[in-house]
Amino acid sequence: MLTRWIQAGPSRLTPASRRYESSFSPISWLSKTFSPAPAEQEVARAKTTQEGKPQTPTAKPAKSTSIFAQVVPSQATPQPAKPLSSKYEVAFQKSTTAPFIISHRKLNKLGRQIAGKPIDYAILQMQFSNKRASSKIKDLLLEAKQRAVRLRKMDEPTLVVAEAWVSKRAKRSRKMVAQGRGHRGVRTKPSSSITVVLKEGKTVEQLKAEARKRKLSRIVSSAVTREDVPLRNVGSAWAW
Repeated sequence: MLTRWIQAGPSRLTPASRRYESSFSPISWLSKTFSPAPAEQEVARAKTTQEGKPQTPTAKPAKSTSIFAQVVPSQATPQPAKPLSSKYEVAFQKSTTAPFIISHRKLNKLGRQIAGKPIDYAILQMQFSNKRASSKIKDLLLEAKQRAVRLRKMDEPTLVVAEAWVSKRAKRSRKMVAQGRGHRGVRTKPSSSITVVLKEGKTVEQLKAEARKRKLSRIVSSAVTREDVPLRNVGSAWAW
């Protein structure tokens, strides 16, 4: 079995000449260049020791390099912060039903029935309505009322259905309809949804008081007092 022995031979690189070696050291140069300078007090103390005359050096306040220390404080009195301007300054609660199969024309009639009414009155109308969609609108009003009271912190007695509108939806029901003589057709049913917006308005008692005041303001009489009772048994023609 043949084996090879690797032995270290003489190197071909010539050794670096150290005949003209310099005493310059980069590390010592860096330490001398970037070392912190002695403080002014130490320099003054060294001078006094050399001269033999002790002196009390005056300490100068250290200058701060912070950008915050260079800012001159303003002498003006602080002003209160301005409130954020927003177009949604009035609290409201918006709720929408899921799309269900109904004509938007039929659903719009129910929307007109509850628009502008107090929330309890609108729920009462949907409770005794014979329409098929009235139950879903009733559930929508109950949910919107709870959200307005709990989340929006709105006053429950003053809640009013400020807006109610109907939207058409893309979901449609298609059904194959058999016809005579081997014909057939496709019956398509539309789908719609209703959206309500609750806001804080006036109670029923306030509305009645305003209506009474408005009717009394229309009465013009030359007498000192005037009864505010309605007229009874009014004839259809002049009495004279």
